[in-house]
Amino acid sequence: MSGRFGELLLILLIVFVLFGAGKLPKVMSELGKGLRSFRKGINEKSKIDEDLEK
Repeated sequence: MSGRFGELLLILLIVFVLFGAGKLPKVMSELGKGLRSFRKGINEKSKIDEDLEK
């Protein structure tokens, strides 16, 4: 578990260096929107699959 935390910390550090402090909130916001959209797509696909099975 601690290995994963270290990897996550390293990734966040790289993102911070690449985008800087000014753009970081925008980048994280876009990432959140992308994840929400992905989850919504997954849920809609499973609902469609359930409807097709009926």
